[in-house]
Amino acid sequence: MNIAKNMDYPFHFDNRGRSAETGDDDHVRDMIEQLLFTNPGERVNRPDFGSGLLQLVFAPNSQELAAALQFTLQAALQRWLGDVIDVGALAVSSEDATLRVDLSYTVRASGDTRSDSFTRSLP
Repeated sequence: MNIAKNMDYPFHFDNRGRSAETGDDDHVRDMIEQLLFTNPGERVNRPDFGSGLLQLVFAPNSQELAAALQFTLQAALQRWLGDVIDVGALAVSSEDATLRVDLSYTVRASGDTRSDSFTRSLP
C-alpha cells in the first residue's frame, strides 16, 4: 500500500538523508506560507500564483493600504486554497522591514480551527 506523504517546506533533508516529510496540519500551514510570501511571476508554470505581500513591505503604512492588503490576501487565499481552508480572521501588520500576518482558519478536511502567524523580514 502506497501512502502519500507531504514534503516539508522549506525543502530540506531529514536525518536519513531523504527529503523531509511533514504531517497534514503542517503541510496546510506550509501551503499558506508559500502563497503569502510568493510574488506573482516567481513560478514559471503559475505566473499568477502568489499574493504580492512582500512587494509592500516598504510601502507607507496607512488604513487604505491595510484594507487593500487584507482584501488582496483574502482573495488570494480563497482562490488558491479555498478548497483546503476557510479563512476566519486575517490581520496584517508592518513594522520597519518586518511583515506579520495573523491568520485564523478552519481546515476543511478535518474541521480543525487553527491560528498561525507568518513573518518575514527583509534586509
